[in-house]
Amino acid sequence: MRKPIYDMNIFSERRRLVGQEIFGSALVVASHPEHIRNHDVHFPYRQDSNLFYLTGWEEPESVLILRPGLNPEAVMFVRRRDPERETWDGFRYGPEGCEREFKIDKCYAIDEFEKVAPVLLKEVDRVYYRLGKNRDFDERLQTVLDSVKQMQGRTGIGLLPIYDADTLIGEKRLVKSEYELTQLREACEISAQAHLAAMRFTRPGVNERQVQGVLAHQFFMRGSAREGYHSIVASGNSATTLHYNFNDQVCRDGDLLLIDAGAEYNYYTGDITRTFPVNGKFTDEQARVYEAVLKVQKDILDFVKPGVVFKELHDMGTSLLTDAMLELGLLSGRKEDLIQAMAQKKYYPHGIGHWLGMDVHDAGLYFKKGEPRPLEPNMCFTVEPGIYIPADDSSAPAKYRGIGIRIEDNIRVTSTGSENMTSSAPKEIADLEKVVGQN
Repeated sequence: MRKPIYDMNIFSERRRLVGQEIFGSALVVASHPEHIRNHDVHFPYRQDSNLFYLTGWEEPESVLILRPGLNPEAVMFVRRRDPERETWDGFRYGPEGCEREFKIDKCYAIDEFEKVAPVLLKEVDRVYYRLGKNRDFDERLQTVLDSVKQMQGRTGIGLLPIYDADTLIGEKRLVKSEYELTQLREACEISAQAHLAAMRFTRPGVNERQVQGVLAHQFFMRGSAREGYHSIVASGNSATTLHYNFNDQVCRDGDLLLIDAGAEYNYYTGDITRTFPVNGKFTDEQARVYEAVLKVQKDILDFVKPGVVFKELHDMGTSLLTDAMLELGLLSGRKEDLIQAMAQKKYYPHGIGHWLGMDVHDAGLYFKKGEPRPLEPNMCFTVEPGIYIPADDSSAPAKYRGIGIRIEDNIRVTSTGSENMTSSAPKEIADLEKVVGQN
């Protein structure tokens, strides 16, 4: 019998805290669809973050129904044991193993969902569920809700109303517990060390994919289960493409290399971007743009503390980067007019950052009741200013064309300021020039 590697008390406590918000209701969370292509070609499976957050369960074809205050309270539907399929696909816990090992009150086989779920949901007055994430399961749940309505007879009770589960669970996931911070810090440190190894490996003539291989090797050797997202390894003008994903070009002498990559550790992910010269030495033009972006990032990090509104960080990034573009000669005119016209988006088309946790763009509202929310201790997010000047931009000074720079760190709000969880990855020019190519 395979034993879970996580402490199940963590997940039962999370269910208790979420359940406090929805007495009289039910929460339904389905597993992520299984990735299968070309019949027998399987891809590594990663559980839906919300389902894992509440259960620690990693098998596909699974559903949690949480009914706070009712008996049974936590109910799961999972795949049956199947020796033949397990020979091909690996061990399954089955309903009995799930109930025994995962602190679940009652487990059923997933093929019993349409029969049992209506009985469970008949006792609640609303359902929390995320529509649109799993279209196939949406249809199954609709069938169940129709059955619940039919069971009510001519009582005048219609379909149970559905409320967004992502908002409910996301607000719990947004402020990290000490356990979560431990996992996230480890993900950040693995990511930082991988970036450092990639810097040391990089030199003119290596391929972007080889650099990606160094990152992946470091991730797995240091305990990561997977990449947090597809790594961006973009040299030269490719760094001006925000989501460049070919990673197949030769890194050339004189070019910059932008790496945006992060490791996932126990379902928490790092998200670091570093930009450095392939040959280990910034040109004067590269250094000027780089220092402008770095100064913006430092100024924003110094500003982070509880009570600051997250939108202020976005606005600050826009303002400071517009200043930098004016100084570099990328833009001209009155700053306020440029921002009003969104002229800065030509060279800085994204925001300053995003929540970070179990997903690289993590759950949690940025606005509450229509107002931008203030930062609280143990919220975690990225700060990632950038300037991207395409090689074919004839309006930019020729000396800056083809330069793309982003600098991204992972930040935790403390009681008085912030903690940079990715500070192990060098970003000062002098430090970068010491390590690049020194493998």
